[in-house]
Amino acid sequence: MPAAKSHRVHLRRTARNRSVKSYIRSRTGVARRAIDADPDADATDGSVREAARALDIAVRKGVIHRNQAARKKSRLMLRHNKARANASASSD
Repeated sequence: MPAAKSHRVHLRRTARNRSVKSYIRSRTGVARRAIDADPDADATDGSVREAARALDIAVRKGVIHRNQAARKKSRLMLRHNKARANASASSD
């Protein structure tokens, strides 16, 4: 009896987490493409902020661990800052 209930709960959680993880992947993908296209644009800054916000939401919902979110945000910001530095160095 308990196995069936825990399986139902597992399926419910998996479905809920899947949508949040998909949202994270789509936001970070948009941010990465924006960074590669034009790192100095205002839209790029907005998309990076939106990706960081999506990661924070996932942590709040318990979908991912806070350290995982911090690591992903750190890597995204490193990529953004490096691209900005390269863009400004090449334009000078």
